[in-house]
Amino acid sequence: MGGICAIVGGSPKEYLPRLQDFHHEEIYWIGADQGAEYIIESGLPLHAAIGDFDSVTEKIMEKIKRAAGFVEIYPAEKDATDLELAIFHALDKEAEEILIFGVTGGRFDHTLINIQMLHPLQEKNIKAIVIDKQNQVELFNPGEHTLRKDENYPYVSFVPVTLEVDNINLQGFYYPLVDQRLTYGSTLCISNHVIEDQGTFSFTSGILLVIRSKELI
Repeated sequence: MGGICAIVGGSPKEYLPRLQDFHHEEIYWIGADQGAEYIIESGLPLHAAIGDFDSVTEKIMEKIKRAAGFVEIYPAEKDATDLELAIFHALDKEAEEILIFGVTGGRFDHTLINIQMLHPLQEKNIKAIVIDKQNQVELFNPGEHTLRKDENYPYVSFVPVTLEVDNINLQGFYYPLVDQRLTYGSTLCISNHVIEDQGTFSFTSGILLVIRSKELI
């Protein structure tokens, strides 16, 4: 198949952005557990529903079965989370990009591991972004990268997820940097923003978590 898959998990609904804002004809929508219900409520096509569905009622489950093009039900006791199973399905569809919604704002252990699941996708050279109402989160390997200015998510933070990130350079940002070493736990690169049409960042080693965010009004 290729293209873009959008996965919606079952974290608290109030953290979801408006899913319709991300929809276009080529997106393949996957509901992980209660995320399938969220997709239906948003009036979007439910191409696949995957998980143990222990978070939905029998009535909602019947609705999911009627709406979904593909349903895969797992036992509650399993070795992978519903989100990971949904990611496996996206990989089976040969997704080139995966948008992940509904995986933040609930239990912190779930949020943390859900963000960590970006790493195996990154290793497969698949672009993957965790998105909620306030944030967009993506991992980057060494190299040169660009970020377009986005007034919807004006703040940009660079967070090291390895002990060191070497020779980080920021151009086109309010706070520029030249050949700076960023260490684990440093707040040096928190709350920057792009001041030109696009900003460029580069580094030579380590892994960066790039968080684009906004204040909630």
